[in-house]
Amino acid sequence: MTALAPPRLTEAQPDDTKRPDVPQADDRPRSDRRRALRAVQPDEVMALVGAGLAASSLAYLVYYVLLPWSGLLGFLVLTWVLFLGCYALLVSFTAPGIHVRDRLAGAVAHSLAFTMFSALVLVVAFTFKRGVSALRHLNFFTSDLSGSGPLDPLTQGGVLHAMLGTLIMMMLALLVTVPLGLVTAIYLSESRTRLARLVRTVVEAMTALPSIIAGLFILALIVTLQDALGVGQKSGLAASMAIAVMMLPIVIRAADVVLRLVPGTLKEAAAALGAPRWRVVWHVVMPTSRSGLTTAVILGTARGIGETSPVLLTAGYTTAFALNPFSGPMVSLPLTTFILTRSPEPNQIARGFGAAAVLMLLVLLLFIVARTLGGRGPGQLSRRQTRRTSALSAQDAARFAASDASDSQLLSAAPAAYPDGHT
Repeated sequence: MTALAPPRLTEAQPDDTKRPDVPQADDRPRSDRRRALRAVQPDEVMALVGAGLAASSLAYLVYYVLLPWSGLLGFLVLTWVLFLGCYALLVSFTAPGIHVRDRLAGAVAHSLAFTMFSALVLVVAFTFKRGVSALRHLNFFTSDLSGSGPLDPLTQGGVLHAMLGTLIMMMLALLVTVPLGLVTAIYLSESRTRLARLVRTVVEAMTALPSIIAGLFILALIVTLQDALGVGQKSGLAASMAIAVMMLPIVIRAADVVLRLVPGTLKEAAAALGAPRWRVVWHVVMPTSRSGLTTAVILGTARGIGETSPVLLTAGYTTAFALNPFSGPMVSLPLTTFILTRSPEPNQIARGFGAAAVLMLLVLLLFIVARTLGGRGPGQLSRRQTRRTSALSAQDAARFAASDASDSQLLSAAPAAYPDGHT
């Protein structure tokens, strides 16, 4: 039997799906229509522009005309508040209440993010603008301040001694902070004892420790004791220990949070294969959270590299090169910035802002190096690691093939060895 094809619709035969008694998509209420999921809607752009113009006009009328107020900060705050109100009102004309709240929350989040980004750009731009007169000279990066005074031109003197002092102090502080902080974080994440809870409480309390307290602690513990014994004085080592005290709770807290994010199924799988606990931590937990642990070290470095008061108390100040961290004063870039910007001389102030700009560049360089070394997430292999993994897989495949061939030879030789069929 031949199946009949359905009749084709022609202009003389109207489509039954477009009957007058059936509501079409275009006839639905606006709230029931499917909302397009494009990134930017035209009505959103018009609402943003209209709210911005209305808010700025109303704020100028109220702030400068109707009320005797002045100041740019107050005008910007009033403009932002009026912008949110105008934007919510304009959106409510074309969208239901849930969309109004969603767009209003998005506007608040984006405006706050823009404010923080603008503040960061303003700080960086102001620092480089005030220090560009010193940064343009090569001697600023290749000499110290031992042979130049406040009245000398910017073609003399530099901050190389402060750059080296900062690197030495941070390296010593990281040598103490990274192993101790990571081991403590692993202990806190793997242990559920009362001692672990006590350590976590102490670490949380140390997070808010003022830097001057850390400086006084190291001053009383190391510097004063060395002076009493006659074996030392203020040094870069003491300053690095004070910086380590400030960095340690940040690294521990951040690393503890990252280690707690490792899925428990990975640990259970490794334990089910017979791996001891230390091997599970070393081969499963640490590689999985490597990127997060790098971020924890970066946060601790950012906390310690800008410290000034602990360095002033424990390392002193010098204008000459000091490469021995165990004896004699040593200076850092934040302390150099603090000392030079207090001077009334314009050249010294320019040198101070130049030192601050160099500190920003140095921090950026350290962050790039840290991200390059440990920024890959779990499962993301470099080219070298990929080639090594492929080579090991090829070796395993060859070993398995040789084992299969040996087993086949043994099985083929078995009937000849036992002709009666007994095994």
